Amino acid sequence: MSNLVQVPRSEKGLLRHPAHRYGTSERGVALEFFGPDAGPVDLLVMASMHGDECDSTVALSEALRVVPNGALANPVILSVNPDGILRGTRCNANGVDLNRNWPASNWSPEPVRYKDHGKTVQDIELSTGASAGSEAETQHLLALVERLRPRAIVSLHAPLGCIDDPDDSALGRWIAAETDLPLVPDVGYATPGSFGSWCAEKGIPIITWELPADPLPAVIDSHAPVLFKLITGTYIDEVG
Repeated sequence: MSNLVQVPRSEKGLLRHPAHRYGTSERGVALEFFGPDAGPVDLLVMASMHGDECDSTVALSEALRVVPNGALANPVILSVNPDGILRGTRCNANGVDLNRNWPASNWSPEPVRYKDHGKTVQDIELSTGASAGSEAETQHLLALVERLRPRAIVSLHAPLGCIDDPDDSALGRWIAAETDLPLVPDVGYATPGSFGSWCAEKGIPIITWELPADPLPAVIDSHAPVLFKLITGTYIDEVG
């Protein structure tokens, strides 16, 4: 598998891997994943929990579309929050920040504040949900994680430009080295009700891969090859 040949560039325009539906968004959009549909799996790789971070979906799709048939070793979610992507919003259709809606012990009903890309003041408020785990996207992803039983999860975000790995794992160190991004133990601020908080309480190692604020072609060139290795399982040969 270490010498796996990618799909030719001339054929990468279409996503040929079959999709599995794992639920429906608040607006009725199919929630889909690709790859193995039964656990346990090695990794779950996912993107766009925030709809305004769609660079993560494009980069992951670029990697997925060059994986040959039969070579997709780990499940892939291109968009956790399709309603947010369609509307260009960080939140889902109900105005909820899905990364603050998880039923972790630190969930808070207080609004979360964020800043626009490129801004410095966190003055835009979003709901964390009527209750912990209130949103369809959260509920369906939670059920999928329990079904797939991944040994670790890699969640793509943007644009902080770092690899957030509280466990300082060999995989996190490898991703940081491959992408030339700093490895950090956290993103520097509290994240109550986050997916990472929930994973930690469930004992699931999670790496939050924050893409940098670079032009999209540069992001694809630097990050899609690493994602290809993750979703095909060929990274195992390189991780110490």
